[in-house]
Amino acid sequence: MKNSFKKEACTLENDRWSQCIRRENSLYSRNNDIRSEFERDYTRLLHCLAYRRLKHKTQVFFAPHNDHICTRMEHVNHVESVATTISKYLGLNAELASAIAIGHDIGHAPFGHHGEDCLNNLLQQKTGVHAPKKFWHERNSLFFADFIETLQDPNGIEKTLDLTYAVRDGIICHCGEIDQQSIKPRQEAIDLYSLKRPGLIQPYTWEGCVVKIADKIAYLGRDIEDARAYHILDMGSYRQLREIVGSTLGFTTQQNHAIRSGKAVNTTVLINDLIVDLCKQSSPENGLCFSLPYFKFLLELKKFNFANIYNHWRLMEFEHYATNIIQTLYRTLSKIQVYAQNSRAASALRYFPTLCASFENWLIKYSNYRPEKQPEQKKILHYDTKEVFDIFNNESYQKCIIEYISGMTDQFAISVYEEIISF
Repeated sequence: MKNSFKKEACTLENDRWSQCIRRENSLYSRNNDIRSEFERDYTRLLHCLAYRRLKHKTQVFFAPHNDHICTRMEHVNHVESVATTISKYLGLNAELASAIAIGHDIGHAPFGHHGEDCLNNLLQQKTGVHAPKKFWHERNSLFFADFIETLQDPNGIEKTLDLTYAVRDGIICHCGEIDQQSIKPRQEAIDLYSLKRPGLIQPYTWEGCVVKIADKIAYLGRDIEDARAYHILDMGSYRQLREIVGSTLGFTTQQNHAIRSGKAVNTTVLINDLIVDLCKQSSPENGLCFSLPYFKFLLELKKFNFANIYNHWRLMEFEHYATNIIQTLYRTLSKIQVYAQNSRAASALRYFPTLCASFENWLIKYSNYRPEKQPEQKKILHYDTKEVFDIFNNESYQKCIIEYISGMTDQFAISVYEEIISF
């Protein structure tokens, strides 16, 4: 019901408020800021470089040339729209939900979830299904928010974003792949870096839980729309999709006829119906939940997408290409560790000028690397960032490369790959 969660909202009256707005440092010290704490987080994420790069990162279809195909940025904006709509209706803090949503994928790898798997495979030291993931984009988004992304303070010094605990928590706990009918926030505040795998716990706030569900609502319908644009779905798939809608939601004969005529299976209708059902069914006592028919529909729709879209042979073919790109970049940068230790990374990469400039700047900003000819370059560039990578430690240097690649767009990864293989 409308405003049924108003007493649970993350506001000043909430017992968790002081923990939710806690920051580690202070990026700005202004006395005239008219924004709320979560609005400040929203704008910090909006202006950071990782958010800007999302427009050239894969959602499902790799490096699309079609301007109307969903990219990672558009997906993030869809999640924000869904989460904000739900939060406003239920009486939750829409500003918090909006900030979590816009930042939830800033650490996503190029080439979508396949790129994430590639980077995880490079980091894995164990094999087998029981080996814990070492690279997962939820945690990487938190890592980027805490240590990588920077903005200039009033003195022109580059500092990290320093987001509130509630937003940081929502980012790392946003995993929407866990199929649960009812979601409620956890009770305790924890060290967010103690989480060892995605989906382990629920968010600390109701708003974080809303974003988690909004992530799922936003992508399923849109992925179907894009698959249609690329002729991934055949007529048999269309019939199967309409049958899923009709059978799981128990439509009447007349409604089923409309569905079979192709009038009801589209992105906006699916999103609207899922939002309305969630808002009607949810309560603080029962948690955020769908009705049983819509919950079953979500599960069936997800299975349909995996069977007909995500595992389609055309995407599989591109995955081979993306794997080669990521592995080539990783091997190339791994070979220059000794040069980096001797302050000569630029010399080692001199034949790859774009990669050279980008990676050396990364080393200067985030590691203990000091360039041969300009050892004080970090100070000159006004970088007030932690040395999160140690180039003299093999494991840390490996992580340095992985994080660098994870920040790339599809197009940039392809361009520096071609720079490497071109003669």
